[in-house]
Amino acid sequence: MGESMTWLQTVVLGIVQGLTEFLPISSSGHMRIVSEVFFGQDAGASFTAVTQLGTEAAVFVYFARDIWRIVRAWFRGLVNRERRADHDYKMGWYVILGTIPIGILGIVFKDDIRTVARNLWLVATMLIVFSIVIAAAEYFGKQRRGVEQLTLKDGLIMGSAQALALIPGVSRSGGTISAGLFLGLTREAAARYSFLLAIPAVVASGLFSLPDAFEPVGEGLNASGPQLLVATVIAFGVGYAAIAWLLRFVVNHSMYWFVGYRVALGVVVLALLGTGVISAT
Repeated sequence: MGESMTWLQTVVLGIVQGLTEFLPISSSGHMRIVSEVFFGQDAGASFTAVTQLGTEAAVFVYFARDIWRIVRAWFRGLVNRERRADHDYKMGWYVILGTIPIGILGIVFKDDIRTVARNLWLVATMLIVFSIVIAAAEYFGKQRRGVEQLTLKDGLIMGSAQALALIPGVSRSGGTISAGLFLGLTREAAARYSFLLAIPAVVASGLFSLPDAFEPVGEGLNASGPQLLVATVIAFGVGYAAIAWLLRFVVNHSMYWFVGYRVALGVVVLALLGTGVISAT
């Protein structure tokens, strides 16, 4: 049985989750790295998944009007054929269908995601390797299309890219935004769809992982119910601020800033692993 999580660890990890969930730097990778570097143990995939409910609640609040408009248009389109030309109706389907890849792979590889995929050698390597993908997307992306020009093909491709985030170190937003850039979407359009696309998958993952979060996780940290709640609330507040910041940032700044950070962090973690300062598992 692992050690009980302290309140300091709870607060720190809640902040990390909120700060990193929406940035293309991998929240799951950061949760794993911070847990190991500062606390010497893994907080666990279930703790990460549950605290993501807080960041997704931030998406609900920030995009409340957009979400309500899309949901209303989708239901109207189901019963009224004439309403199906509405882009919001189509967007509802894009989010639903784009969620299927990560849903299927998440179930199939559930055990691997919670064990071997959290090896820090893999996390650090993916931070660096996927930086190349993000840089290529920024370099080659034409950025000519807005979110209103999103198509079903775009939704499915970005949904497939989102599934790569099951590997800590890749990044959900990094995968989807990169795919969007390759498809010719602007950074802001790709980011907005990325946030909406994450809602079903993250909420389902968090609810699915909730029972496991209260069980012992081997040698990892075990959080109590109040600690999970506090970490989730912190992730909500910090996550809301991160959404607003990122949407403003991507309008005038390139993704290369995140690429540089990812590479630097990956190199540092590899150095710490290579010198035995931290453990990979």
